[in-house]
Amino acid sequence: MIKKLTLTAITALSLSLSGAFAAGDGEAHIEDIAFSFEGPFGTYDIEQLQRGFKVYSEVCRACHGLKFVAFRALYEPGGLNYSEDEVRAYAAENYEVFDAELDDFRPSIPSDYFPAVTGLGMGPDLSLMAKARAGFHGPAGTGLSQLVNGIGGPEYIYSFLTGFTGEEREVAGQFLYGNTAFDGGWVSMPPQLSDDLIEYDDGTPATEEQMAEDVAAFLMWTAEPKMMARKQAGFVGVIILAVLASLLYLTNKKLWAPHKYGKELDL
Repeated sequence: MIKKLTLTAITALSLSLSGAFAAGDGEAHIEDIAFSFEGPFGTYDIEQLQRGFKVYSEVCRACHGLKFVAFRALYEPGGLNYSEDEVRAYAAENYEVFDAELDDFRPSIPSDYFPAVTGLGMGPDLSLMAKARAGFHGPAGTGLSQLVNGIGGPEYIYSFLTGFTGEEREVAGQFLYGNTAFDGGWVSMPPQLSDDLIEYDDGTPATEEQMAEDVAAFLMWTAEPKMMARKQAGFVGVIILAVLASLLYLTNKKLWAPHKYGKELDL
């Protein structure tokens, strides 16, 4: 019975792995980008995040919201190094929220969240896009390649924004656009980025690739604004556990070694 179950399990695993490899042959192409925040010791590049925020503000926010991100996160520890006054002015000038107490709209303040963008033709909220598109890579979804290539979400966003082929076709009255990063190869969103579409404040050339990489990094930050604090806490925790394990080992040797060797000598 056990032998039969073992053979069944091995057969099922072989079929799943072969299916995974076969499916991988037709998967969309995702570029591997060396983002600064990848790996256990990676950190956000604040200047890149600020450039990505500019891309979002001037290109993406018309169709995509950030409903899980508060304006105050832009100046809080772990944020984008803006001042509170800068964030307050940005929120008030660019966004309005409905206040139930006033029963009317008012300018946004730092404690408010980026509003969701809804309506016909509007795209999905981007707050968690980098996490939602991360997924597990590798055979049968093991996720082992994440240890080397990162979590995959920002890479997908970059590849999607730069993957338009220039091809178009109409299906049932709707235009679709060729994109190498999307399964099936066709998307309903037209290309959004082109060289020199915006002007960076720090003088960085605003190429299509640069803007895509910057906004992908920014969207990773919106999904995990406390990533640096989490990594630091994890690093400290590992050190503490290593010290405690060493102390426990030495204590065990000191307390039990005499009894252990004494028993062996009696034998």
